[in-house]
Amino acid sequence: MIAPAALQKTLETDGELESAYFTLEVAQMMDDQIWGQGFPPPVFCDTFEVQAQRIVGAKHTKLLLAKDGRRIEAIWFNSPGIPMAGARGNKIRAAYRLSVNEYNGLKSVQVNVEQAEPVT
Repeated sequence: MIAPAALQKTLETDGELESAYFTLEVAQMMDDQIWGQGFPPPVFCDTFEVQAQRIVGAKHTKLLLAKDGRRIEAIWFNSPGIPMAGARGNKIRAAYRLSVNEYNGLKSVQVNVEQAEPVT
């Protein structure tokens, strides 16, 4: 009895994040907060230029994105594959969470992609 459109998954975002906020301090502040049911962490949505991409761990996509002259590391866990196969320089619109990536004791800003689509 429910219309098929009512069963479609919807991803709500908090809009764009200014480039000035892609910092380790802001990402750490978001990671330090307590999020939970009814109070999820913010999900932002922006357009990025894809500078590099590769599959890691068989089902994740590692991306190097650019926005306003700033390069941003990104990971898309359980991605459906390369979002822009062979299309370096093309743009994607991505919904993401800002987070801290810690590897070998070094911390850096990372974008965790929730969903992405090519920009035409």
